[in-house]
Formats: sequence, C-alpha cells, structure tokens
Amino acid sequence: MPASTTKKAIVHRYERQPLAGYINPVAFLRPEGVEVLSAEGQVTVVPYAEIKSVAFVREFDAKAEERHVFQTRPKMEGLWVSLEFRDGEVIEGILPNNLLQVEYRGFTIIPPDPFSNTQRIFVPRGSLRSVEVLGVVRSPLRKRKPKVAVKEQGRLFED
Repeated sequence: MPASTTKKAIVHRYERQPLAGYINPVAFLRPEGVEVLSAEGQVTVVPYAEIKSVAFVREFDAKAEERHVFQTRPKMEGLWVSLEFRDGEVIEGILPNNLLQVEYRGFTIIPPDPFSNTQRIFVPRGSLRSVEVLGVVRSPLRKRKPKVAVKEQGRLFED
C-alpha cells in the first residue's frame, strides 16, 4: 500500500473565511471540488466556484506579508505568468514549462518568494479573469547548442 501524505493548505474562498486543513497533493482535485481534511478530522469538498486559490503552506499561522509579484526577473526555470483573479487581484508565479504538468482544473504556480510560508498555489481556471505569459525562463546551467554551419551544396552540372 502506498504511503499516505498530506500537506498543510489554506483554501482562500470568495465571500467566505479561508479554510485551513490538510490536503493530499496527489488526489485533492475531485470532479466536484477540492477535498480538504480539517484539523478536527472532518472531510469537506469545497466547490471550485467558491475557491479563489489553494495555498500549500509551511505553517497555518504565519503572519509574514508575502509578495505577489516578482521584484526582478525570476531565476527559476519555467513560464513566468501573471494571473488576474475575478476580483481584480493580480499574482505572479512560475508555471512548469511542461504541458503534461498543467492540470485540467487549474494551474499550480510557484509564488515569487518560494522560501516564504507559501510554497505552491493552486488556482482553479474559473477563478481567473486572465492568464498572461510574461516570459520564458531557461536554466542558466543549460547551454544552447551551437548552430551547425550548413555546407554549401555541390554543383550537379558544372560549366
């Protein structure tokens, strides 16, 4: 039997208080919503229409103010995106540059400060007004292959 693991998360909802609980990061996306296990042991499925974002956090009660935009060009490899929510709030993050890792129900981004309390953020598609790609960030460790010089084609009929 595979090991069960849960992560601390805070579900930010429109027009309601945030919901803190534990989420299985592999199987939390259900057809009807996001499954959350509360500290009291109660399982709740929050419908996608109510969710603004799901923040995977280190601690529930961290009080530090977190950045929502990058101060400079990010160094992490991936797509640098700007997400605009239905309520007008804008947040930036890094999305994996791999279409196989993009979820059908939304986007999981790495926030501007990955060393803060929030490690990752899941945003349902219905919560967004727009998604804009600001740039493609490549790894500085990976060197581009030099362009191969094209040999001149030999003459078939020479004068």
